[in-house]
Amino acid sequence: MDVSQLPLNSLRAFEASARLCSFTRAGLELRVTQTAISHQVKTLEAVLGVSLFKRLPRGLALTDEGHALLPVLTDAFQRMSATLSQFEEGNFHEILTVGVVGTFAIGWLLPRLADFKRQQPHIDLRIKTNNNRSDILGDGLDFLIRFGDGAWHGTEAVHLMDAPLSPVCAPELLPALNSVEGLAGMELLRSYRVDEWPKWFRAAGMAPPSLRGWMFDSSLALVEAAARGVGVALVPVSMFGHDFAAGRIVKPFTTEVDMGGYWMTRLKSRPESPAMKAFREWITAEIAGDASLSLEA
Repeated sequence: MDVSQLPLNSLRAFEASARLCSFTRAGLELRVTQTAISHQVKTLEAVLGVSLFKRLPRGLALTDEGHALLPVLTDAFQRMSATLSQFEEGNFHEILTVGVVGTFAIGWLLPRLADFKRQQPHIDLRIKTNNNRSDILGDGLDFLIRFGDGAWHGTEAVHLMDAPLSPVCAPELLPALNSVEGLAGMELLRSYRVDEWPKWFRAAGMAPPSLRGWMFDSSLALVEAAARGVGVALVPVSMFGHDFAAGRIVKPFTTEVDMGGYWMTRLKSRPESPAMKAFREWITAEIAGDASLSLEA
C-alpha cells in the first residue's frame, strides 16, 4: 500500500482514539467533535480494508490489526512532534542530550557551558547527571561522559582528561596527617571502587590498612563529607578547585594514583549529528586549552 495515499487526519484520529480508548477523549485532545473522530476512523478502516476497533457497549477495544498499527503511529507522531518542536521563532534548534558523571559536571563542565551557548546558540543542550552508572541507549543519550578506562562495549570513547586520585580532608584534620601513617587512625571515606585506597597506600609506600566504614557512590558526596570533618576522602582532586580555593578542603599528601580518566562516549551505531560534532569539537578544544595553560603555568 502506498503510504502517501493514507489520510493523515484519519491516522491521527485513530492513534489518539486507540491510545485513549475513547472517541470522545480523542476529540477533546484533537479539538474536534466525537462524530468527526468516528468518521475519520471509519475512513481509515475503509482505506485499509480492516476493522481497527471493536465497538463495545461501554467503549472501544482494539482488534489485532489495531494493536499492530498503534505503536508504529505513536512512535511516528512522537518523532514528528520532537522534530517540529526544534523550530522556534523561525529558527531550527538542535537538541543534544548529554549524560555526565556528577563530579565532572560540577567540577569542570557547568562553569564553561555559557561559552558553549555563546558559540552554539542553536543547540539546546540537555544535561543528565549520574553517579557513573548510566545507559546511553536506555537514557536516550547522544553522549555519555564517564569515569573509567575507556573500554565500554559497543561504544566509541574519546579521552578527555586524566583524573588521578589523592586524599583530601578538612583543614582541621591536617595537623594529624604529618605522615602517611597518620591515616591509619582516620575514618577513610570510600567509593564503591574498593581497590582505590589499597592502590593509593601501596603507591605511598605503606601496606593498606583494614578498610571499613562509610561508603559513597559519588565523589561529590565524598568531598562534602570530608569538608565537614567526617574523614579523609580519596577523590580526583582536579575536579574540586573551587573547594580548595574556598579553604573547605586541603590535600595533605602529594602522592596520586591513576584509576582512570574522563571519557566522552557514544554508541558506535549512533551516527554523529551536527550538534554532536559541534559539542565534541568544543569540549576537546576547551580541554586542550586548559592543558596549555597548565603547561605555561
